[in-house]
Amino acid sequence: MVPVGTDLFRPPPCYMFARNKTRDMNFTLPDEHRMIRDSVRDFCEAEIEPIAQEIEDEHRFPAEIFDQLAELDMLGVPIAEEWDGLGGDQLMYALVTEELGRVSGSIGLSFAAHTSLAAKPIETFGTDEQKARWLRPLANGEYLGSWALTEPESGSDASDMSTTATREGDEWVLDGTKQFITNASVAGSILVKAVTDPGAGYDGISTFIVDPEADDGFEVTTEWEKMGLNASPTCEIRFSDCRIPGDRILGDPGDGWDQTKKTLDGGRISIAALSVGLAQGAFEAALSYAKEREQFGQPIGDFDAVRDMLVAMDRKIERARLLTHKAATKYDAGEDVGRLSAMAKLDASEICREVAEDAVQVLGGYGYTTDFAPQRFYRDAKLMEIGEGTSEIQRLVLGRELGL
Repeated sequence: MVPVGTDLFRPPPCYMFARNKTRDMNFTLPDEHRMIRDSVRDFCEAEIEPIAQEIEDEHRFPAEIFDQLAELDMLGVPIAEEWDGLGGDQLMYALVTEELGRVSGSIGLSFAAHTSLAAKPIETFGTDEQKARWLRPLANGEYLGSWALTEPESGSDASDMSTTATREGDEWVLDGTKQFITNASVAGSILVKAVTDPGAGYDGISTFIVDPEADDGFEVTTEWEKMGLNASPTCEIRFSDCRIPGDRILGDPGDGWDQTKKTLDGGRISIAALSVGLAQGAFEAALSYAKEREQFGQPIGDFDAVRDMLVAMDRKIERARLLTHKAATKYDAGEDVGRLSAMAKLDASEICREVAEDAVQVLGGYGYTTDFAPQRFYRDAKLMEIGEGTSEIQRLVLGRELGL
């Protein structure tokens, strides 16, 4: 276990890699990536795994864990050092997300939303002034971030968005409601999508930075009770004549949808990585149980039916991991990953649900109890097929890539 606050988590200069550096697909992780992965794994096993079920049962957001992740420089993994980030890449970020998901889907989800949805867009699309004011505290872990796209009547069809932003003098005035917003009740900043030109469709959507503490007219109206992932807050938020300074727009008016598509390319890779982590955690629980549980005078893993199920689970996870790493590697090379990120998210999320279900089956009645982890992975897995674009939307994206 590496002591909290150590600089070991920050790769030394010789390990730092150029952003957008092209790297051929290599099935051996670079040394700096393995170091980060292994260190995060140690932290997860020591600090998160012992409380993973407890925070779910209590529906409690574990702020203390995110404070520790901040001290370990993990809340800005793919953000440049210039803005207090770790200076890592998408592959390194995927590895960290997987390790968190392996022990707690809730912590992994809040981490992923903070990093890929709240912080990364500011680095990619923001001005230097916006990065200094809004990105730096996200990257160094002063507070968490959130991202608000979905609405009560606008889910997969974002063009039907009803939240508006109207320019009045030196201010933007936001009105509307956003739904299923991760981290909204614990965030220090929220990126909000709103319509600035009602007649322009997707070209009339813009992105704004909202300060939940300082901006009047912002309210968290609901924190949802969910089937799983209950230590990660999911909220309905409302803007009522919410006035923000004119410099809080990210990019230019009308840039919001193009920014969203680029953001989701990275976000879907992170959900794929989280799915792989959840599946890995469920598989390891099932494998351990199958080696220890005896029936008819031998471990149940010696029976063909159980052994074959475990082998299939392992194969599925490895396929999902390889596709996720390929998408992350291509992303880091600056390539268009719309197809690969959708494919990775689709395959990994569905594999996650299948593996988690099989893990419950391996444990039998014990798998259905909260004394064992598979039930938690099973409940958490379902959201992977819904969030950041449902499986049906991913199939639509992939069909369009095929010209269909």
